[in-house]
Amino acid sequence: MIVAPAAAEIECFRGLVVELLGLYFEDSKLDFLADVLRKRMEDTECHLFSAYRTRISSFAGERSETCALAEQLTVGETYFFRYTEHFQAFVEIVLPSRILARGGDRRLRILSAGCASGEEPYSLAILIRERFPELASWDVEIVGFDVNTSVVAKAKRARYSPWSLRETPDDLRLKYFRGRGRDFQLDEAVRSAVRFKEQNLVQDDRLFWQRDRFDAVFCRNVTMYFTIDVARSVVGRIAQSLAPGGFLFLGHAETLRALSHEFHLRHTHETFYYQRREAIEKDGAITLPLETAEDGSFRRPVPELVEPNDSWFGAIRRASERIANLTRDRNEMAVRAAGTIPPIADPRPAPWDRTVAIELLRREKFSEAMELLRALPAESKTDPDAQLLIAVLLTNGGDLPEAEKVCRHVLNLDELNAGAHYLMALCREHAGDEVGAVQHDQTAAYLDSAFAMPHLHLGLVAKRSADVETARRELGRALPLLDREDASRILLFGGGFTREALVAFCRTELRSCGGIA
Repeated sequence: MIVAPAAAEIECFRGLVVELLGLYFEDSKLDFLADVLRKRMEDTECHLFSAYRTRISSFAGERSETCALAEQLTVGETYFFRYTEHFQAFVEIVLPSRILARGGDRRLRILSAGCASGEEPYSLAILIRERFPELASWDVEIVGFDVNTSVVAKAKRARYSPWSLRETPDDLRLKYFRGRGRDFQLDEAVRSAVRFKEQNLVQDDRLFWQRDRFDAVFCRNVTMYFTIDVARSVVGRIAQSLAPGGFLFLGHAETLRALSHEFHLRHTHETFYYQRREAIEKDGAITLPLETAEDGSFRRPVPELVEPNDSWFGAIRRASERIANLTRDRNEMAVRAAGTIPPIADPRPAPWDRTVAIELLRREKFSEAMELLRALPAESKTDPDAQLLIAVLLTNGGDLPEAEKVCRHVLNLDELNAGAHYLMALCREHAGDEVGAVQHDQTAAYLDSAFAMPHLHLGLVAKRSADVETARRELGRALPLLDREDASRILLFGGGFTREALVAFCRTELRSCGGIA
């Protein structure tokens, strides 16, 4: 009889899952983990958890048990041509770029990591066959791998239900699939173009992850389940295995933020993807404007000052002028009363500590905050936090050209800085570049899905452009995010308004667009 695992054993099992598969399960999933553990103990006839742990720790048992756990714990649901925008970018940007780069040796290598039942790599094979018939004479290899043995076996069979073909264009379905009972069998020419293998993405297989091996890697909806350390390690291996200028596609809810600085962010076809650095930028290459800094903050909750057709920056500028006047008045009163401005204790620590400057900002000590930041040693030029706060203060003071210069510098240091992209959106809007503003807002929202301000700004820009549908959608997204937004980010990016004022303002704007607030 299997003894029900104790809480400490379930916690230990959670650690083993991280070690073997890189997967992390929140506390809310502990009951699910307990069920999986009980089932695996029954299947392996381990009556005690200690025996099961010993089995996993053995060299022979680790591989078989990893595969068994993968079947229980990983999500294998996918379908052909999932995320159409990614495949459009693959055909129109990635393949032409890599064909040009590989013209000398006429070979291409494409990887689908975490391929599940094979729909993704087969979709790539179909597109190559359809759109680039000249590659028939090239050495093209498409590899798909997954840790789940059963889904790899299904991929090799290449037999799919109508549900897997729900996004497949009719012409491609008729051309490449044949009915087999209730299912559809993929054409042999496409099947033979893809090679499948069982592979654990978490394990460092140096023979497989050879340097500069791949031209494109699809690793979609995989890293989102990993711990941060495992995700960094996996992305590092992918980066090493990509040729300079090679491309990486992640799932829509995944970013490389806090994981890697080895890629440029690309934005085409209404989607985001990555290109490995060290690429030779050619004329006409599609690149995203990669500069923006965080937008500074004030503290006056007066949303009524935001006119319906005014720019968001206009509200920030007026708020900064208002705060500057208040600060000047207070300083003058202090001078008259005491003969000097009460000094703040010199907060300059030996190492850079942004919390001091943020506290000065919170207390509306803008000149002191700027003085502190300007007095930092030369090495602060390479510190995105320090530079970002300088950009915030410059924006608060209305010096947008200088703020934009600092923002560009920040994004040279940290291309995936969501706050920097948001502030750049404000700078671009002020310069009359609405397209650039929207791009940077979209980038900020992609890089940090919990960031409310880009959605609010997108909604306001859309409303001014009479794009009511987009305005409703973005303002509707901003409203619940504002309720949960981090207080320090409200301080930095809230345009001088409190959370309550921003929520009230967003509701008013949403209602005026016909939305439900």
